[in-house]
Amino acid sequence: MQYTLNQESITTIAADCLVVPVWKDGEPGDDAEALDEASGGALKQVAGSGDFRWKAGESHLLHEPAGCAAKRILLVGAGDPAEFDAVAAAKVLACGVRKLLDGNIRHAHFALEDIEAVFGDGGWLAARLARETETAAYRYTATKAGAGPEPMLESLSIPSLGDDPAAALARGKAIGRGMNRARELGNLPGNICTPEYLATHAKKLAGEHDSLEVDVLDEAQMRELGMGCLLSVAAGSVEEARLIVLNHQGGGEEKPVVLLGKGITFDTGGISLKPGLAMDEMKFDMCGAASVMGAMAAAAELQLPVNLIGMAAAAENMPGGRATKPGDIVTSMAGKTVEILNTDAEGRLVLCDALTYAERFNPACVIDIATLTGAAVATFGHEANALLGNDQQLMDELLQCGRDCLDRAWQLPLWDEYQKQLDSNFADMANIGGKLAGTITAACFLSRYAEAFPWAHLDIAGSAWLANGARKGATGRPVPLLMEFLLARADRN
Repeated sequence: MQYTLNQESITTIAADCLVVPVWKDGEPGDDAEALDEASGGALKQVAGSGDFRWKAGESHLLHEPAGCAAKRILLVGAGDPAEFDAVAAAKVLACGVRKLLDGNIRHAHFALEDIEAVFGDGGWLAARLARETETAAYRYTATKAGAGPEPMLESLSIPSLGDDPAAALARGKAIGRGMNRARELGNLPGNICTPEYLATHAKKLAGEHDSLEVDVLDEAQMRELGMGCLLSVAAGSVEEARLIVLNHQGGGEEKPVVLLGKGITFDTGGISLKPGLAMDEMKFDMCGAASVMGAMAAAAELQLPVNLIGMAAAAENMPGGRATKPGDIVTSMAGKTVEILNTDAEGRLVLCDALTYAERFNPACVIDIATLTGAAVATFGHEANALLGNDQQLMDELLQCGRDCLDRAWQLPLWDEYQKQLDSNFADMANIGGKLAGTITAACFLSRYAEAFPWAHLDIAGSAWLANGARKGATGRPVPLLMEFLLARADRN
């Protein structure tokens, strides 16, 4: 998609469609007023007809408006200007973009001055519009012979908003593309997207960007390093595990931020086999790794002035003759022994060895991203990312970044009182903490391997994919949250 700036008068812009916001009760903004005057009152006739409330998300399309160079005008409800906020703005932009993509429209202009006048942050609007456009245009076609037609929309223009609208559009485009990369990896079936496939994808990504380097550890190398926990997860599968490390150098001598993603490319539960119902969704158990790939791609595309390590701990969790059994005890890279009480609690096992490996980068901080617990879904549904960690300043940054980009997180406690649930009679710890506080005890387990650096844990089991209906599929979250965090760090450099 091409994004351009256009400062012409709204009546002279020769687009296939103009997208114009209308406030509650048909109250027009300046752009709508100008178009209404040029069209002999056609807009106010529709806007004030009483047929529409013009709440955020309502729309009406006018064809061949008189007095205007554009072929169509799409009126999009913006709601009450006194209550207009980022959530409402996102709804307006998303609604407009979806209507454009559904139509016979190649070139469109989004009239955003009226929204900027109320909202006040033109750069946010420009970036969000590009992000919404990229993600709305995504279509999964990789394994569909009869995929439908691609959207016709080729270019989108906006007025000059904020201090640097071109840079804002570029940011939004990169984030949207990063989300789509994560969605594509998540949506691919487990027989295609294997640990080796993820490794190959990382190598191709590094080949596309000069700032990226890649290193992939195979099982022999992991065995030499003593990664007994990670290897125990892959023991029952014919697909070998991989530890994938992408390195983006843009911040001079500063310590790197490490993003670590859980990459279980399919999770049967192992010997502790999951129920068959909805097990197909376990192809999404690598969405943490996918979000790291998406964020690394966006950071490289934007040439962010930060040092960034992206890690993916990739394995397939299968039952088999060599599979890890409940009651087995394995030794992590850190030398701590773990009693495997449930082989379906495998994500923390691949992550713990990767956290230990991350120490060698002397990181400024480590953020792990994982579809880790069903308890997170039960607690937050599909809305919030669960957040825990050992450094409040880091978590406060992530919480604020989530609010800023609407990819929000909510912090849960990581109190010492929960640690005792991991006690084992036979090893240094068990890999599960019982039925209660599952999201917290999973983070407690990881915390024992994150003592050497500031660390935050994002449990995205509820936010990484949608399970039902026409929208079923990976969401690309939390790429926006991760990128907001990295952009904030870049702005401080």
